[in-house]
Amino acid sequence: MKIQIPSSISLSLSLFPLLADAYTWQFTSQPRQCQNLSLAVQGSGQPPYTLLIIPYGPTPLPNNTEVRTIQSITFPENGTTLSFKLAYPENSSFVAVVSDGSGFGSGGTSTSVSVLTSSDSSCYDATQTVQIPWVFNIDPTGGLTQCESVRLWWEPSFVNGTVRFYGAIPGGTSFSIPQGTPSSNNNTGTGFSWTVDITGGTNILLVGGDDRGVGSGGSAPFTVSYSSNSSCLSNNSPSSTPGSPAGGSYPTSTSDTGSGGRNRSSSNTGAIVGGVVGAIVFLTAIFLIAYFMFRRRPYAAVSKERPVNVLQDDDEDGDGSNHDLPNYTAPEPFLVPDPTVRGSSDLASSQDRPLSMATTENARPQSPMTSMTTTTRKSAAPPSLRAVNIIQHDDAGPSEEPTSPSEPETIELPPAYTNIRQAHRSPLATSTTAQTGGDS
Repeated sequence: MKIQIPSSISLSLSLFPLLADAYTWQFTSQPRQCQNLSLAVQGSGQPPYTLLIIPYGPTPLPNNTEVRTIQSITFPENGTTLSFKLAYPENSSFVAVVSDGSGFGSGGTSTSVSVLTSSDSSCYDATQTVQIPWVFNIDPTGGLTQCESVRLWWEPSFVNGTVRFYGAIPGGTSFSIPQGTPSSNNNTGTGFSWTVDITGGTNILLVGGDDRGVGSGGSAPFTVSYSSNSSCLSNNSPSSTPGSPAGGSYPTSTSDTGSGGRNRSSSNTGAIVGGVVGAIVFLTAIFLIAYFMFRRRPYAAVSKERPVNVLQDDDEDGDGSNHDLPNYTAPEPFLVPDPTVRGSSDLASSQDRPLSMATTENARPQSPMTSMTTTTRKSAAPPSLRAVNIIQHDDAGPSEEPTSPSEPETIELPPAYTNIRQAHRSPLATSTTAQTGGDS
């Protein structure tokens, strides 16, 4: 009977040898000038293990003196620990690559490691620049561009044996550069072409070597330029490794106080804490501003929602409610009184409309303002009046005395001078019998 194995299980089984050979490494001491540097390997790699130290960044010494060399050190007796003297000056940097029998860079590459201070400087000569056996060149000289071809070349008279090139991406992948068939010409010596299958923006160190060891041809840093061509890229292309880089915790700057240096995890923690505190302060300020703005908004909305109608002349709500003003504030038109009134019968006939003038017991007419405050349009019944005869004289002389108590009371008024104005006379004025000019 044939048993089928699921594809996922088959893939896991196929990757099992790779997982079994996986290993990691880390520094077990701080890198210090002219002091021993130790590291250890964990996991099941394929001995022998090899450490490659590549100088990174400019030299810190005066006059641009370079005393750092590329060091390739093999672990003793196929062991998993290594200790050696770091002949690098303080305030300089390097990148470390660990390899085993499975290939170059199989253990991963560290980021830039900073060398801490020390009182010992006997491991290098600060006045003498080191020399390397040979150097390599690239053509075109502009550098490396994503998915474009470059020519790596050298002078064959300076090399010893077979030339090899390597690439090391700080904090990422290290790899051997595939070497094509070498060719020679008068302009660029001996070399071969390589298609840069690395994503643009990646920092990389190119390292040359021959039979004398990795790094005998020196190293050169590059930043890969971007290109619209990405046909050469794949999941297997060299790149930076996400997550923690190889080497564990180690100083990435030279701000050391002498007690072991500052590792990247502590600096990242401080940056995270500072960012969180800044974000909290910013959000609190935004909240307070929004709170005060929304708190003021209802009062402004109420004031703009409906204007105050002082007179309340119409029914804005449409509910038919009575919006009449109180009696003491209701306006009433002022009617100009007629100069004469014929008799009590005419006054009695005018009781159907509001009066603009009233009389008192002492036979003196009230002022218009007094009339407005004593007579309103909401009076249930007109005021009771008595018969009064009004006579107007041209000469404003003394009035006649009543002949008998039973006769109506007579009130005399001064001349009205109505002939000097042109105005429409009210019906009450047409009923008067007194003459305004001529005979009395």
